[in-house]
Amino acid sequence: MKKENKLIYRGLRLIFKPLFHILFRPVIIGRENIPSDGAAVLAGNHKHAFDPIFVDVCTKRIVCTLAKKELHDGKFGFIFRGAGTIPVDLHSARNPDALDAAVRALKEGEIVNVSPEAKRNNTSELLLPFKFGAAVMSYRTGAPVIPYAISGKYKPFRGRVTIKIGSPVYPAGKDTDTINREIYNSVAELLMKIMPQDELKSKRFSSYDEWRTEYEKTS
Repeated sequence: MKKENKLIYRGLRLIFKPLFHILFRPVIIGRENIPSDGAAVLAGNHKHAFDPIFVDVCTKRIVCTLAKKELHDGKFGFIFRGAGTIPVDLHSARNPDALDAAVRALKEGEIVNVSPEAKRNNTSELLLPFKFGAAVMSYRTGAPVIPYAISGKYKPFRGRVTIKIGSPVYPAGKDTDTINREIYNSVAELLMKIMPQDELKSKRFSSYDEWRTEYEKTS
């Protein structure tokens, strides 16, 4: 990430970190699993637009987040561009430019946050099918993937959000499909542990193999 982007990022964090602690009282479990230095891919479920900010709250490090292209081109695009987020075209089957940018960041020792579901999950499924971006980033750089799950009520002053961070998934000796499977299963396990029971009972869990045969491998 460029120096000027880091300055803007830190400025935004000074505003949003205390604000989110006041509004949502986040509970962070497993913070120690995020490395204090070196490259890592953060990968987790995606329920709300605020999820990337909650991930940022979990670490003192600068997190380079993949964000949909519409945010970069929209009314507040200057904020996303200024903070150094990487634009992703969700309407395209492949995003080589975004993937290459993420790989460059990882090779420079940075942390990259990606949502493998590629969109917010407002369905009856526990998780949507996982795209292969996080797995490919890890495979190409050797960086571990740190799985996480977010659950809770996104209601200011009335809700509470829990973020549970799991043990690293290491890519050594694995292909991208195996890495992606481990990420998916890890995120699902974490989410089942923190999601309220009444909500969890209403969700259907599709195993990796169930949806894997229906979707082509994409990056």
